[in-house]
Amino acid sequence: MILKTTTNFSLSLIAAGLLLTSCVNKQGDKQYEDPRDIPVNQVMQAELTAPPNVPTPVGKRMAKKLVVDMEIVELEGTMVDGVTYMYWTFDGTVPGSFIRTRVGDEIEFHLKNHPQNKLPHNIDLHAVNGPGGGAVSSLVAPGHQTVFSFKVLNPGLYVYHCATAPVGMHIANGMYGLILVEPEGGLEPVDREYYVMQGDFYTEGSYGEPGLQPFDMQKAIDEDADYVVFNGHVGALMGERALEANVGETVRIFLGNGGPNLVSSFHIIGEIFDRVTVEGGSLINENVQTTLVPAGGAAMLEFKVDAPGEYLLVDHSIFRAFNKGAMAQLEVYGEENEKVYKGKIQEGVYAPEGGAIQVMPIDRERVATSKTEVSEMTKEDIMERGRAIYGRTCFACHQNNGQGVPDVFPPLANADYLNEDIDRAIEITLRGKSGEITVNGKKYNSVMPAQMLSDEETAHVLTYIYNNWGNNGTGVTPEMVRAVRSK
Repeated sequence: MILKTTTNFSLSLIAAGLLLTSCVNKQGDKQYEDPRDIPVNQVMQAELTAPPNVPTPVGKRMAKKLVVDMEIVELEGTMVDGVTYMYWTFDGTVPGSFIRTRVGDEIEFHLKNHPQNKLPHNIDLHAVNGPGGGAVSSLVAPGHQTVFSFKVLNPGLYVYHCATAPVGMHIANGMYGLILVEPEGGLEPVDREYYVMQGDFYTEGSYGEPGLQPFDMQKAIDEDADYVVFNGHVGALMGERALEANVGETVRIFLGNGGPNLVSSFHIIGEIFDRVTVEGGSLINENVQTTLVPAGGAAMLEFKVDAPGEYLLVDHSIFRAFNKGAMAQLEVYGEENEKVYKGKIQEGVYAPEGGAIQVMPIDRERVATSKTEVSEMTKEDIMERGRAIYGRTCFACHQNNGQGVPDVFPPLANADYLNEDIDRAIEITLRGKSGEITVNGKKYNSVMPAQMLSDEETAHVLTYIYNNWGNNGTGVTPEMVRAVRSK
């Protein structure tokens, strides 16, 4: 969604802050000190949107009776390539549909439980002032629906979630979303708005273990997450599904954290948040690098993009980003602005500890043989597994389409160095590489760390690379990897 404005961004931030902290509300020409007194005399069907989209801003509309229709759906979906999970959802997505309201709206909430579901569910909206946030009024069995009503009184960004026992299990299976309560007069307009929500998932199999993975209660109790993701699954906002903006535009991210356990240390690599509404409320923080969002909490983040390129959204509890899936992309298009970012202006080698790659001592033979072999895998299976491994081990340096990082990390796409010698590629993957190499006529001098992958994982990721981006189509086998490893 693109909302055009010519308002000076700095002034708009101040104005928005005043709106959020205002205690006087208007309905027509009359002012109301207490939002509970704001009358509603018109009925309006709520616009609900699936992530990462958000509904139309409320603007200056008057408070109304807002009818919200939401359906609970239990469905099997993809967690990461080759891995599926039985999600419990609001409206069939994780997170559930975004609800956009304004102070004084009376919400008539219709909650339906699909007849093919197996369990009862309800909803607890943190924007509700009342028992259980609506949970005590909304328990609904499969094949039934319930209707309850409440008035939104406090402006802010709030989480909603299922609160049926065991509550943690329902949330851990994906039952959460966001409801926004705009102040009277609405939020200040920006160019783009997006809906992003983090969640942690707990499966019987470890990260990437293929097949349908059941929920693991003990891991959830131990807070030992296998996946930490944005918008329900690994890669939900990557590649073709990346968020987008143009140079010079202002962006607002409605960020939530469904949990059920982990606090988010949210950061955008290469951006600074001009303004953050702390925990989704009225407190404003400015010029923020990383913001904490508690489980069951939210924040509104606003920033202006000044330079084109790829920006990564991460949980800066950083192993979650590169090893558990908490990563998304923002693609910014437009002309370079050297007043803001010039890029590399000098290159050299700095190796105070010598040229050897520093690695932790491990028993590589044990690592290579510790993973269960998956027999009779099709080419499609191998490619899916390879893509998943690439996403968690290679993506950060070599990028989504194998293009590398100019002057820093060499490309894997249509790379002569890669295609000339398969054994060399296997050797580098297993044992790493440092020093100068030439790829497609251009010199690179960086370090490739050794990868802790089994023979099978190494074969799958290299097969994926060789069969993409104009490379030679080689199929690498575990036997080929073992032969190189034994040398």
